[in-house]
Amino acid sequence: MTRMETLFRYTAPPSQCGYLPAQNWSLEYEMVANISAAEYARRLAEGWRRFGGMLFRPRCQVCQACRSLRVDVAKFKPNRSQRRAWKANHADVTLHIGAPAVSRARLNMYDRFHDFQTDAKDWPEHPAKDAASYRESFVHNPDFTEEWCYVIEDRLVGVGYADRLETSMSAIYFYYEPDLRDRSLGTYNVLCLLEECARRKVPYLYLGYFVDGCRSLEYKANFQPNQVVHPDGVWRDFLH
Repeated sequence: MTRMETLFRYTAPPSQCGYLPAQNWSLEYEMVANISAAEYARRLAEGWRRFGGMLFRPRCQVCQACRSLRVDVAKFKPNRSQRRAWKANHADVTLHIGAPAVSRARLNMYDRFHDFQTDAKDWPEHPAKDAASYRESFVHNPDFTEEWCYVIEDRLVGVGYADRLETSMSAIYFYYEPDLRDRSLGTYNVLCLLEECARRKVPYLYLGYFVDGCRSLEYKANFQPNQVVHPDGVWRDFLH
């Protein structure tokens, strides 16, 4: 069995936070090769996240607003708005799960999504995503990464990436067609992941970082009950 290899590791100097612009952040990075599902599960439990082969976690000197959040699958109960999102999509949205890929439809929707988020939520402007950079971000992943594509009448309307691990799943990223935002496809994606976790009888769905005060990330706390990891490395029930 090939063992994980650390290629390099560093902590970035403080700079303006991408989540809370009034704060500074500093992220610790570790570029790895040949990471296994078991190794990444251990890193998740320690508060790490990843894109491709790059692991990262906050190492901010003052602020501790970024907290890894996971949902207790067995105890999860959807709230009213989540039940509405399920009802609005379940009947006519088809889900295809497969290996990550790149296509013109994905690239165009990704750009439309980010343009909308820039206007609606003050996300930083970004250049159009080309095939090479998209492939580096989303396609070059370990073999435990899945692509979840949501389709309505042969039209691609949402794409999500998730890691399927032995005792959990981890949502990586999701983007959708902004002209269908009233469908709450982001919420629907999380509900589908939770349904799959329940089917597999795994205890947790990891949703990445919750950041109080960041509109783009606060929704995660609505999937209850959930837990966040504390600076001492212990996961505790989150009351928000």
